[in-house]
Amino acid sequence: MLGSIPDLLRLVAVPVFGWAAYRDVKTRRIPNRIWGPLALFAVALLVWDTYTVVNGTGGRLFFLRVAISLGFVMPLSYLFWRIGGFGGADAKAFMLIAVLFPVYPTYLLSSPSVALPLEPTTLGVFSLTILSNTVLAGVVYPLGVAASNVARGEFGLAMFIGRPVAVEEITEEYGRLLESPDGFTRSGLDLDALRMYLQYRGLSLSELRANPEQYRDPASLPADPNPPGDGSLATDGGEPASSVAGDRDAAGEPADPWGAEQFLDDIDHSAYGATPVQLREGLDVLVEAEDVWISPGIPFIVPMFAGLLVSLTYGDVLFAIMQAVGLA
Repeated sequence: MLGSIPDLLRLVAVPVFGWAAYRDVKTRRIPNRIWGPLALFAVALLVWDTYTVVNGTGGRLFFLRVAISLGFVMPLSYLFWRIGGFGGADAKAFMLIAVLFPVYPTYLLSSPSVALPLEPTTLGVFSLTILSNTVLAGVVYPLGVAASNVARGEFGLAMFIGRPVAVEEITEEYGRLLESPDGFTRSGLDLDALRMYLQYRGLSLSELRANPEQYRDPASLPADPNPPGDGSLATDGGEPASSVAGDRDAAGEPADPWGAEQFLDDIDHSAYGATPVQLREGLDVLVEAEDVWISPGIPFIVPMFAGLLVSLTYGDVLFAIMQAVGLA
């Protein structure tokens, strides 16, 4: 395979993104330490390309494409993170893509007439191609989830976005509950927040299920709670602790069922946006049900890695589709 030295060096980043995708699937955690070196690497290659272009030809088109990648794709990634569409690692990964792959690379195969990517676009902004291929890869995911549920004979409102899981296994899963006491919901409890709550209380879910009335009372909250952690699968529960008193409403019911509000007020950071209502309703479901639907979601870096591989080999799938139907 032949190509410019910067383009060949860019391929070094591909297995790093593959490793990040693997980590995202297994742990939903990607170490921040990988982004700094990759960012320096990307900037160095962009400076190299800029120097080559300045001392050659085609500079205006190159700088236009770089400006679109840095001035549009990077802010778009930041915006998606701000509105909650991306996680922090997802936004960093795509900002990095914008710097690392602003213009189309070219890789000549053994035959000089064959070059990858096979399907370039007229605009020539490679980070946009990776973005569009990532979106298409993400669209395929719900279809795969539905097909898997149909094969298992599982049907329901959540069959396109989730799967059923035994409650006893829920603390070993990532995702979000798709059930509330009233039925299907898209805004159920985040399972990371559930693990944080259990760690804070020093309880396992099985202990909570064994005596829900006791633990629904906020008086059962520990006087000296455990650090809640970040909700990763590294822990589920901790050491039991003593209790504090809790208030009750006029009907004698706990004013803060499960101590949800006190827990969220007490920790020094957000529990993945969980509200007291979400936590209460999630716990109410989990102490009664035997199986629940969860939305495992799809770690964004997984379709991004797939989109990167498709972009480097085939090129822009969306552009090819638009050409086929006469829209491009």
